[in-house]
Amino acid sequence: MATTTAPALRLSALPPATGRAGLAGALRSEFTKLRSVRSTYWTLLAMVVVSVGIGAAISGGVSANWSQMSPGDRASFDATQVSLFAFFQLGQLVLAVLGALAITSEYSTGMIRTSLTAQPRRGAVYAAKAIVFAAVALVVSLVTSFIAFFLGQGLLSSTGASATLSDPNVLRAIIGSALFVTVVGLIAFAIGAIIRHTAGAITTIIAVMFVIPIIVNLLPQSWRDDMVRFMPDSAGRVLSVTIGQHNPHLWSAWPQFGVTLLYAVVLLAVGAYLFRKRDA
Repeated sequence: MATTTAPALRLSALPPATGRAGLAGALRSEFTKLRSVRSTYWTLLAMVVVSVGIGAAISGGVSANWSQMSPGDRASFDATQVSLFAFFQLGQLVLAVLGALAITSEYSTGMIRTSLTAQPRRGAVYAAKAIVFAAVALVVSLVTSFIAFFLGQGLLSSTGASATLSDPNVLRAIIGSALFVTVVGLIAFAIGAIIRHTAGAITTIIAVMFVIPIIVNLLPQSWRDDMVRFMPDSAGRVLSVTIGQHNPHLWSAWPQFGVTLLYAVVLLAVGAYLFRKRDA
């Protein structure tokens, strides 16, 4: 008796692989995530408005009371530092919070598992998050720094002590302040990767950048003088100065900035190692 053989069913083939998932795709993904969250826009807008607004208020107040200032105060007056003061102080705080949220928010919602399923190369995910955050933070910081400077100098023009970009160290102060607050944001990002908890990361960065420097200032002078140049916040004190009120116990502007940058590099490296080794 003849037997009939049913033809084998042919399964539809999966689409061919388009290539190994890489950093470029991760960068696009992380940028989409960052710009699709409303809190990113509101946080950065708040930083710009508050930094520029308070800087303008300080500059306007100084201009209104210029005639009452003593000759000594006028001689040591740093117009650039006055216009950038609010941005320097508030900018680093805002970017620290945003930097921590850039990585901890996915842990709090559990979305980190989805991200790592879509892109299993953890190193690429971590690098993309850091690069996208740093790029956005730096662009917004530079814009804020220049706006705060020009508006502040416009309000101070009646005093005759306003600064211009061609004055010594002014451009360094504007760009350096933006670089400094961006690096502080990266330090917060790295701490967030290490701790993986939003409140803990924000509390830690505030302690490192604001609380510990206050404690160091309360120490005996000989200890304080030796420690201050190794503090991550010290670069801001040098970069924002343009007319020579320089702490003799600090290094010059860019070497002192290098100390802050070293903190960021080390912490980012630790965060990258833990990000790759720990479970999501």
